[in-house]
Amino acid sequence: MVTPHKALNRCGQPRTERAQTRIHQPSDHARSFRIARQRQATRASATAQPHPAAGRRIANATPCPMMNACRNLPGAAMHSITIENFRCFGERQTARLAPLTLLMGENSTGKTSFLALLRVLNDFFHNDVPDFKKLPYDLGSFDEIAHCQSGQGGEKTFSVEIASLPALPRSQDEWKLAVRFGKNTDGIASVPVYLRISLGGKGKEEDVWMTVDGESPSIKVGTRRGTWDVPNDKKLQHRLMPAIQHNIIQLLGLDLDNLTAVRNSSDFIDMCKPEKGSPDVTMNDLKKFKCLKGEILIRCAIGEFPRVFASAPVRSQPRRTYDPMGYSLDPEGHYVPMFLARLSLQKPKEWASLKQSLENFGRSSGLFDEITIRNFGKIYRNPFQVQVRKSGKKQVKGPWRNLMDVGYGVSQALPIITELLREDADYQESRNSRPRQFLLQQPEVHLHPSAQAALGSLFCQVAGPRRQLIVETHSDHLMDRVRMDVRDGVSGLKPEDVSILFFERRGLDVRIHSLRLDEQGNVLGAPDGYRQFFMDEMTRSLWPERSSEGSKVEA
Repeated sequence: MVTPHKALNRCGQPRTERAQTRIHQPSDHARSFRIARQRQATRASATAQPHPAAGRRIANATPCPMMNACRNLPGAAMHSITIENFRCFGERQTARLAPLTLLMGENSTGKTSFLALLRVLNDFFHNDVPDFKKLPYDLGSFDEIAHCQSGQGGEKTFSVEIASLPALPRSQDEWKLAVRFGKNTDGIASVPVYLRISLGGKGKEEDVWMTVDGESPSIKVGTRRGTWDVPNDKKLQHRLMPAIQHNIIQLLGLDLDNLTAVRNSSDFIDMCKPEKGSPDVTMNDLKKFKCLKGEILIRCAIGEFPRVFASAPVRSQPRRTYDPMGYSLDPEGHYVPMFLARLSLQKPKEWASLKQSLENFGRSSGLFDEITIRNFGKIYRNPFQVQVRKSGKKQVKGPWRNLMDVGYGVSQALPIITELLREDADYQESRNSRPRQFLLQQPEVHLHPSAQAALGSLFCQVAGPRRQLIVETHSDHLMDRVRMDVRDGVSGLKPEDVSILFFERRGLDVRIHSLRLDEQGNVLGAPDGYRQFFMDEMTRSLWPERSSEGSKVEA
């Protein structure tokens, strides 16, 4: 139990008298969420100044050397992911992520599994148990997820590491999370058994890190100076494994490093055991450990980790008439008609803005020129229809058509373009403008090539530091439009803002190639197998005599 006169703030300095009176109030976890809400409420008006509450908590204390770095922790987009022994990815490999990332390659090369892993990582940051069977993905049991050759000579595991830069451009601090998964006690489900969290400059040595091994169990902390074992006890051993299998918020909410279980910092320093070759831990090291723990918890609380929208490869079928009901986001987009109807009745200004954006895309893609909600009443409980229409020559307006009476591509595209074009403020749960990540499977399904190309332009328009799009596609038309828009500067998206991940099968494994664009929209670093099929088909079409026997269609 911490005595008030010995209490420390999260950066390792003595609390002020006012702050010490909070020691016996709600837990660190609850207090962190309260402070986070206060910070979020004043962020817009005090981006360059610390929150007043934070200032009161550490009054008369020497500034923590890691505080500035910690405040700029996880921003919007992940910029890389490293995987090993996961599904068809055996060897350890790193893929570059960008505001717009396109996943390309043959069928059954792990593109959907790649998206599923990104969605699972999102569970860690939003108080959810990591779930590999959550829609729209179902990866099965642990043995179906781990690589077939994993665990040779040892226990079977698979691992993933993500790296993220903050949204603030003035900061170059990189935040990393590495997770190793193993079997649960039943030997069926995949659960995290090891975590490593670190903070440091991009491409530089990490400044501070913490590892949590739920099987040992053990905790280690480190800085550039060395690595130290953190004191352990039976209480920690009992609580650590359930926490690591649940989520980061619960894990960091525990007193994992026992920082509040000792009477003062000197006691903690004396208890830390240096690993071989490491010096004794110092007060500056301790400050860094506390900043890493405290600020990650705060960032989880205020929503600096992105909200994920994961779409299914086939969206919901249209209905002639909809009966209003409660709705929530779903991968197939069943919620979209209800969302549009409610918006049209309850928020006419927001509806007018979204309607214009939808119609702009509809005209550029050739899908429709106008869209409307036909309400059979003046309240949301009344039935309604979603209708579209096109204009003829000289802008002669055509008749309104029900979604059931137009091409299937319209209803398949509508959920995706609605989710991309709506403003965050339109959703009650999104009022804090949290960064977003879109995981899209084959958005071009049922679309004409011209509409597929228009999707590429739309992706270029909406992708950015706080809106990351990761798109699985088989559409050359979409890909080519992205390249041309980057070349022509149509959307302002720069070559470095686009990553092309080419998934190439190599025997039982798949290799991910991270390709880039140059200023002219050319693909850089492409392997020999990239688009080889299309070149072979073109050769066969133009010069039949050059086509190989292997490319001929057998009777």
